[in-house]
Amino acid sequence: MTFTRTLPLTDISQADACSSPLARAAIAPDHADSLARSLKALADPARLRIISIVAAHADAEACVCDLTDQLTLSQPTISHHLKVLVDAGFLSRAKRGTWSYYSLVPGSLDSVAGVLAAV
Repeated sequence: MTFTRTLPLTDISQADACSSPLARAAIAPDHADSLARSLKALADPARLRIISIVAAHADAEACVCDLTDQLTLSQPTISHHLKVLVDAGFLSRAKRGTWSYYSLVPGSLDSVAGVLAAV
């Protein structure tokens, strides 16, 4: 003897059938693009060290000579990393005589910190 049993079907055509409501606003696409570029600039151990060294100095400003003394990189490599951080808006550069001084741009790490804090 064979029995055939019919199971009820669930209508999954409803858009909200499998999603839960957002608890907060998601990042906008243009902000995601901008933030990704910023994160790429920080996604290097040497650049993170440079940010940390500059932030550790009085007034969050350091001479390039302070950086070369603490990093085990060549001067051209350090200059490249500094340029990336300046171009990304994390550091600003001021020339004083023959030396360049780098300082943290106020608020430049806020958007990165905000995203990381929300995770």
